[in-house]
Amino acid sequence: MSAQPESPERSENRESPPSPAPSNGEVTPTSRSRALVLLETAFLRFRYCVAIFAVLYALIILLLCFPFFQGQIVYLNSIRLPLFADFSTPEKYGLSPNKTLNLNLQTPDNQSIGAWFLLNDQYYRSLPTIPTDVAAHIGPAIQARPTVLFFHGNAATRAFNVRVAIYEALTSRLNANVLAIDYRGFADSTGHPSEAGLTTDARTAWNWLVENGAKPEDILIMGHSLGTGVSSQLGAQLGPENIQPRGIVLLSPFSSIREVLDSYNLFGLIPLMKPLSMLPGATQLVSWVLVHKFDSLKAVPNITASVLIAHAENDWDIPSSHSDVLFQAYLEPYLPELVLPGLGPKVFSTDEWQKMLGQQQARKEKRGELVKHTPISKFGSIDEFEADRRQVVLVKTHAGSHDYLPLQEGLQDIIRKRFSF
Repeated sequence: MSAQPESPERSENRESPPSPAPSNGEVTPTSRSRALVLLETAFLRFRYCVAIFAVLYALIILLLCFPFFQGQIVYLNSIRLPLFADFSTPEKYGLSPNKTLNLNLQTPDNQSIGAWFLLNDQYYRSLPTIPTDVAAHIGPAIQARPTVLFFHGNAATRAFNVRVAIYEALTSRLNANVLAIDYRGFADSTGHPSEAGLTTDARTAWNWLVENGAKPEDILIMGHSLGTGVSSQLGAQLGPENIQPRGIVLLSPFSSIREVLDSYNLFGLIPLMKPLSMLPGATQLVSWVLVHKFDSLKAVPNITASVLIAHAENDWDIPSSHSDVLFQAYLEPYLPELVLPGLGPKVFSTDEWQKMLGQQQARKEKRGELVKHTPISKFGSIDEFEADRRQVVLVKTHAGSHDYLPLQEGLQDIIRKRFSF
């Protein structure tokens, strides 16, 4: 019996077979479109981030063109740590009872500079009882031991915990008195900071020590970070006046503020000025508008005292190459002259090239004769030379970073020995 054909109704009601499921790894049109949407969204977000970064960067560079904002960035004196500090009570910050005298020094331009004078530990411990009048002991303490005139870096105040730890180390390990000032515009000091103003503050502090019985040869000038620029300017003032301090110590120094901007890495990773260097004339514009220069390289020829430069190799704020440049600047007058062939489209002749190579070799040999290099296991190294009755020393440490370099005991011992404390 032949099969009967299906009716149209039954044929229409039959379900269609399901579509085969995609095999593993097979991309369907739906998943492909989702991936494209995600990729496009990520790209748009990236563009927004780049645009925001570009605007912020341009804003920072623009602000650098105005002296007021330059000052805020260079000095950071609006950051007053510790908050609500009581400078009249140094004991609150860990210093011994009545070991420290709170001072206000008056500058020639009528600014009041806050300062602390700390008695050296040897003198303080020799007293039969805790002194009730610290001021009465300033003269005898100055006569008994040398004094460190300390200039701190930017931001914070003389009561900041790291700086207090530095004073404690200097008064104990070096057995030195310490005069630490807060520049104008910092802490409880009046006025607004500027390069000329900070140099005036430094000279005021120096004069105060001399007026209270300190001999120039008993005053060691010491600066950290921004304070190295201040120390160099003070040293350049004293040199032409034939005033010889015990020495000058530059801790984590820079060659100039301009060079700091060139080499500064934000968060230790992002080169701040690198994008600007790609724009013709942009870096020259920044140099032209820069008001706060603190050019320590230009100060070198006028500094006649012995100098110790120290830098940590793990300094992420100011690269240790700045100290290399400064050390080379002090060494340069004692090396054979290097005459470079004239710049331009002209190609060096063979004679000019050979002459330059000979000069470079002579400089290398002379440097080897003058500079003594001493590696110190697990600590770092010392490079030093002596000329014109003074020493110039470069200390490189493996550790210490930027803020804690002055607290390295090995460095403190080197300072103590080099300057006969």
